[in-house]
Amino acid sequence: MSEKNVAVKDRRNPLKIARGLGSAQAGVEHWWTQRLTAAALVLLGLWFVITVLCLLHADYATAHASVAKPWNALLLIAFILTMFWHAVLGLQVVIEDYVHTRWKAVVLLVAIKFLAVLGALAGVLAVLRIALTP
Repeated sequence: MSEKNVAVKDRRNPLKIARGLGSAQAGVEHWWTQRLTAAALVLLGLWFVITVLCLLHADYATAHASVAKPWNALLLIAFILTMFWHAVLGLQVVIEDYVHTRWKAVVLLVAIKFLAVLGALAGVLAVLRIALTP
């Protein structure tokens, strides 16, 4: 082995080598979750746009009946939940990167998660109300 390769390995933090851990131990999971929700949003977003375009000139009863169909209601709920989850993941990264005061970051993270849960619940409740009302 050349001295150049050995020197590169020696630059790592000895504690990192001993523990075998990265910087925060959860970055890859967060990254993958954000990518998976983005991919799901592409597919669900296409479905949503097509559905809205098909209902563009429909009357209220037709739009209500379309949303009340089980598959449409299920996909709409999945779209709402995935959208809010992806938004929380993205805003969390922005806050962690740009808010340097710890208490401000914690307050913002809690507020964003609270608002996202509130918005997701409102959206799901609205879809369920439409889907379950005759």
